[in-house]
Amino acid sequence: MISVAANNEDHPVVAEFFELFKTPWEFFQPGCRAEILLCAQTEIPASDAKLVLIYGSELNSFDRAQSAPIRPQGAGKFLTHAGKTFPIYGHSLAFENSPCPALLETKRGEQTIVRIGYDLFSEIRQLLTVGQPMAHAATPTLERHIELLRELILRHAAPLLEIPPVPTGHNFIACLTHDVDHVGIRNHKFDHTLFGFLFRATLGSVLDVGRGKKTFGQLFTNWLAVLKLPFVHLGLAKDFWYQFDHYVELENGAASTFFVIPKKGETGLDAKGNRSPKRAASYDARDLKEILVGLKNSGKEIGTHGLDAWRDAAAGREEKKIISEITGANETGVRMHWLYFGEQSHAILEDAGFTYDSTVGYNGTVGYRAGTTQVFKPLTVKKLLELPMHAMDTALFYPSYLNLSPQQAAEKMSPLIHFAAQNGGAFVVNWHDRSLAPERLWDGSYGELISECKKSGAWFATAGQTVEWFRQRRETGFECSGRSVKIRARKSSADNLPGQRVRIHTAAEKFSEQELCDGMEVSLAV
Repeated sequence: MISVAANNEDHPVVAEFFELFKTPWEFFQPGCRAEILLCAQTEIPASDAKLVLIYGSELNSFDRAQSAPIRPQGAGKFLTHAGKTFPIYGHSLAFENSPCPALLETKRGEQTIVRIGYDLFSEIRQLLTVGQPMAHAATPTLERHIELLRELILRHAAPLLEIPPVPTGHNFIACLTHDVDHVGIRNHKFDHTLFGFLFRATLGSVLDVGRGKKTFGQLFTNWLAVLKLPFVHLGLAKDFWYQFDHYVELENGAASTFFVIPKKGETGLDAKGNRSPKRAASYDARDLKEILVGLKNSGKEIGTHGLDAWRDAAAGREEKKIISEITGANETGVRMHWLYFGEQSHAILEDAGFTYDSTVGYNGTVGYRAGTTQVFKPLTVKKLLELPMHAMDTALFYPSYLNLSPQQAAEKMSPLIHFAAQNGGAFVVNWHDRSLAPERLWDGSYGELISECKKSGAWFATAGQTVEWFRQRRETGFECSGRSVKIRARKSSADNLPGQRVRIHTAAEKFSEQELCDGMEVSLAV
């Protein structure tokens, strides 16, 4: 059992951290007995714990008793531990002959004390609220904090029980999602979308061939699409931007989620109260009812691609109602169009009645904005969960963003898939509705991504299924008595979700696993 001494204002962050690092813990109470004391406050309580972990960026009584000089450091340092480097966003401390932030280990009789020179829960708060800048997108920083804590516990106070974010029978969750922004090119007549298509399909394709981003076959496909365009508008040729059937074929039974814009012609407001005509959709969700119901019946999920829901709960309720009336689903999730978001958005979306959001991600790169592959509960809400997004097609291929070739895009995503396969969690992908069609033709990259996830042991789940699996894990509880732990697990109402695992660590890289069942009792005797 880990006993946590933290400042009152940090208690919500502590509770959320230990939903991600799912292991038995409790808040510190004077006189309580625990194997491990994690102190994240200036005052260090007396404890007979075998291991005392002292986090903090301010000097305390332990620091003043040390003979080695301690140097305060400014914000923006890095910690390298076990060959892995991750950023520290707040202030930190450095000990002489120790990397910054400090990791100082000492003994007091049978007790081991480890001093970690940064404020753990301030760092977690930063990741779950503001998130990481794009410069650090490639680092799963929150997971690195968990890894460091786990390694210190196993080095000095093993064994450790954990419910890892890994579904039974799989290595991780692959969550395929699609933002439906356009539906068909027939809806666009003499607007910026049509003119942009004509440029990119003609001269832009020639330039892409020269840069190695497209093949001559793709160049021919794009030019042929331009020649067909008048016939598409006359209704004499198939609309080549209609790609729902192609997605169903490519995914070949794998679950996925389509986020659909509720209203035609509605731009919504940006953070400054302005309206961008480019943000308005040229279709209305109600006109797609037959298509969307068909997708749902084939195992796909339909979510809301919100316009004003991020800033106005009443608008969010209306947007949600439109999608719910089409699909018949009482519960639905949301991802904001253009990833619009603000400090209060999670609370507003919860007030609007959404069960989850999947907006936290980058427009301009791929990686871990919240520092994690795990679904988490934002600090401003009671029930709504956040499913962070990790990779988006436009971020990979747009000239104004990463501007990668298909080969480079595969190399960029491979570490993300590998990390998920090794550590669990959900790898969340956003591939837009028109991205398989001329002029983008990113279907090859999408197919390779699916294949790589399959080879890496993914469970393919909709966004809603992914969130429900994590919600079930969050509601698993522990009852500790000495070195015996009884585990209480909620039975999910969804029959198609894989189970959870119980992992018993006995050393740094030694552990055993078994499938979790309600009421099971585990002994942690050494």
